[in-house]
Amino acid sequence: MMDVTHPTAGWEQVGERFYRKIQLYTQVFDLDLDLDNFIVAGAPYGGAIALYRNEDKLVAFNPAKASKPSIDIYSCAGKLIRSISWDKGSIRGLGWSEDEKLLVVTAEGTVRCYYDLQGDFTQFSLGNSAEELGVKSCKFYDHGMVALLSNNTLISVSSYDEPRPKQLAPPPEEGDVHSWNIIPPAYTLSRSVEVLLSIGDTVYVSDATECEDRFLDIGPFTHIGVSPNGKFAALYTATGKAHVITSDFQTRLSEYDSRSRIPPKYLEWCGNDAVVIAWEDEVHLVGPGGSLARFYYDSGRVHIVPDYDGVRVIANDTCDFLQKVPDVIEDVFRLGTDSPASILLDAVEQLKMQSPKADDNIQLIRPHLVEAVDTCVNAAGQEFSIHWQKQLLKAASFGKSVLDVYNSDDFVDMCETLRVLNAVRFFEIGLPLSYEQYQRLQPHGLISRLLNRHEYLLALRIAGYLRLPTDKIYVHWASAKVKVGSEDDDAICRKVVEKLSGKPGISFEAIARAAYDEGRGRLATELLNHEPRAGRQVPLLLSMEEDELALDKAIESGDTDLVYFVLHQLKRKLPLASFFRVLNPRPTATALVEASARDSDGSGREDMALLKDLYYQDDRRIDGAAVFIREALQQPEARTAGDKLVLAAKLLTDNTKENAFELSALKEAASLLHAQQVLESNLNDDFTGLSVNQTLFKLIKLGYHGRAKKVQSEFKVPERVAWWIRLQALVAKRDWSEIEEISRARKSPIGWEPFFNQTLQAGNPRLAATFIPKCTGLEPGQIITMYEKCGLRVKAAEEAVKTKDAESWARLLEAAGRNTQEGREIERLGLAVFKR
Repeated sequence: MMDVTHPTAGWEQVGERFYRKIQLYTQVFDLDLDLDNFIVAGAPYGGAIALYRNEDKLVAFNPAKASKPSIDIYSCAGKLIRSISWDKGSIRGLGWSEDEKLLVVTAEGTVRCYYDLQGDFTQFSLGNSAEELGVKSCKFYDHGMVALLSNNTLISVSSYDEPRPKQLAPPPEEGDVHSWNIIPPAYTLSRSVEVLLSIGDTVYVSDATECEDRFLDIGPFTHIGVSPNGKFAALYTATGKAHVITSDFQTRLSEYDSRSRIPPKYLEWCGNDAVVIAWEDEVHLVGPGGSLARFYYDSGRVHIVPDYDGVRVIANDTCDFLQKVPDVIEDVFRLGTDSPASILLDAVEQLKMQSPKADDNIQLIRPHLVEAVDTCVNAAGQEFSIHWQKQLLKAASFGKSVLDVYNSDDFVDMCETLRVLNAVRFFEIGLPLSYEQYQRLQPHGLISRLLNRHEYLLALRIAGYLRLPTDKIYVHWASAKVKVGSEDDDAICRKVVEKLSGKPGISFEAIARAAYDEGRGRLATELLNHEPRAGRQVPLLLSMEEDELALDKAIESGDTDLVYFVLHQLKRKLPLASFFRVLNPRPTATALVEASARDSDGSGREDMALLKDLYYQDDRRIDGAAVFIREALQQPEARTAGDKLVLAAKLLTDNTKENAFELSALKEAASLLHAQQVLESNLNDDFTGLSVNQTLFKLIKLGYHGRAKKVQSEFKVPERVAWWIRLQALVAKRDWSEIEEISRARKSPIGWEPFFNQTLQAGNPRLAATFIPKCTGLEPGQIITMYEKCGLRVKAAEEAVKTKDAESWARLLEAAGRNTQEGREIERLGLAVFKR
């Protein structure tokens, strides 16, 4: 039935302002459900209500009801959303986060976080101290909580997603905590949660670093309430007085005497301007200066659920919302008001009756018509009555139709918002959001709450109406379907795929994970086949133990990093033989493993063990032998290196015909290592790692010519090579006498020009010159240049005269100078042959 009661009918004046009680729902709970026996906790923003039987109260046995304890989650309209069985011990804390997660804290300090209203939870502990001492009570805020232990220790958790319990500064251990509350970190200067504790006659304030006494003398306080903005605190004494002070305890604002010796059940703030004090069936609303409004309930115990801009009053047969009347509502509906918005609303009524007074009203407020339209639009958002919403929007529409220019964006947005709000306020949904709460929750937060209640159709309609993406809604529906669906796996998979085909942004991986978590592995695998992104498929397949399928999907994707990721996971969890069996039929994976092993740590060092096992499994003997050879080259000792070469040779012995060269090379290398080992023991010098040529070079340089001859013979070093090595070694040690002795030989396998070049470069031109006459096959002018390099210009001139090279003779003469002895000798040599 349409509610046409005037909005002011539920108003109560508290001081200079009005407060209103809005009846949201009736016949909320069954009559046989006595709320007096339950702990009641409500989620913010019109959220769900959790009920748990108060363990401190005796209840008559009722065989018709289940005896097992449970936490029952209801909507504000009394619809049972979920009943969660509870057998984990005494509950010391029951609360909600801002995003409607239910927090349950046990006496032993275990915290369960139910994140979807359907029984799924994560769990963490408050630490050893909580387990040993026990939790007395808890307070919750947007995304964190504080627990009070039996010895007055305070444990804080600042995030439920990443819980890291921390101890706050300890209050005095002596003295009971009569009551306590918290100021969330968003409203403190320290950006740490602050705890207000009533101990003795005063209040202590504890944060992360210190605990301070505020030196009050009007306690003890049975209740402490903190305003939503964290600026004010309300303190209720055992004598029935309520004191309102600033949260920094610097200013006392008001005092109210309830004259009641019965302690109230609740002390909460109604917005930031008034305090609600509630007994069993009576609610006092205390405003500034001690002003008061009373509300009475004849249906049994009431429970107060605070919210951002008011409080919900929960009783068996009703759910009410108490809040300060918004300014725009008061501006329009207050008795005796003559505001432009109220006149515009009256003009619509006159227009409906076809009265000419409608035009008179418009003319009266024409200078303020834009203001009147804006006020009516905003007032419509603050109204819960659909009738008055329509009336206010009609008034706004009429007013803007008279205006020549008006931006209608706010009007359109408000129409959309009210349509959404009225849909979720409907009793079957039970989300009685106020306009302010909706602005804080935002549409995506509202849709998340609808999904937790499995209201998928409404969520889709709202998302479509507000032009929001719908992929998360479909994924949530499908995930719930695979969890609770009673059909067989093929039928569920077919239904999900049909429903989601063509929908953009759908993640089948999330749906498959839900199926796997529910124990439906085959269904999860089938769903994953419809996930187009391999990067989402592979991790879940690995967790499902579908190793080979995960590797195949990674290879098909062409993403090398993804293949490496799978291979790394498989190598960690599989025995090596099983790992290689997975690799054998997959050459791409084998090649990547080999490449990874060759540079296992990114610095060029190889994973030799893995390479050897890989080559052995694939019967790649030459590659396996190469690994042993590389290992041998890296060994600091000749004996160890020789052993590695023997192992390399063993791998090649089964096929000596094809590997004859490799075997010969390995045999020679092993012989060299043995010879070097003998040399090291006899000469007390290091030869390990040297080649044959380098060994010869070192022996000659050290003067062991006989041993060098033996090595040359044993390893069949060609004579030309041996002469070259001998020359380089002798030059390196500057053994000029030995080189001079060699120069007396008649022939050199390498010729004599290398002797000239090496000795000249080593800085002995005199010895180098002795090799010039022995050089054969040189160009005509080359001998002249060689003598000149040795500094023998006269000898060079003799050769120039001998070859009749006038140009070179002239150049030498010019270089020597005509007036020098050398110049005169060069000139004399040329006079007989060259004309001036």
